[in-house]
Amino acid sequence: MQTQGSQLYEINAHGVVACAQQVTSPNQDDRPSDVDSPVIDMVVIHNISLPPKQYGGHGIIELFTNQLNPNEHPYYADIYTAEVSSHFLIRRDGALIQFVPCTKRAWHAGVSKWKSRERCNDFAVGIELEGCDFESFEAVQYKVLNALLQSLKNTYPIQYVVGHSDIAPGRKTDPGPFFDWDRVIEKPSH
Repeated sequence: MQTQGSQLYEINAHGVVACAQQVTSPNQDDRPSDVDSPVIDMVVIHNISLPPKQYGGHGIIELFTNQLNPNEHPYYADIYTAEVSSHFLIRRDGALIQFVPCTKRAWHAGVSKWKSRERCNDFAVGIELEGCDFESFEAVQYKVLNALLQSLKNTYPIQYVVGHSDIAPGRKTDPGPFFDWDRVIEKPSH
């Protein structure tokens, strides 16, 4: 097994990173197969913490697997029915969790547009960083993110690495002002 972030991750033909912890999210489906649908050429970076500004718990996994208890935290009452997911989550300690194979469509971008293309879930891989808009991310998260981005670029024709705020401006703010794009091997492609 590869050390987290120290080298590239092997992505198999099904879009699975074997050394990542696998937690299957039901919030996925097939990518469009019509002739006009694009290939996987974008990565969208997000941030998430559940409860907000708290780290290390099971809230994110429970949200992405539709098991969030609305009585566990007041914030959960508004989001527990949301059917959302992401391909990957990078925890504060650098642990990598995969919820959806890259070949499938994870439900992470919502209403979104990049250049003239709408529905970014159709052609993007979503990566969540455990964090929030109000504090810095950990060095190990950037290390794992960079290794994962390079592996994705080696596997798919990735042209764009953007934040959720880039594809849903005014609606989303993540990865937020404390995300340091200068620490990322792939800067936003505008």
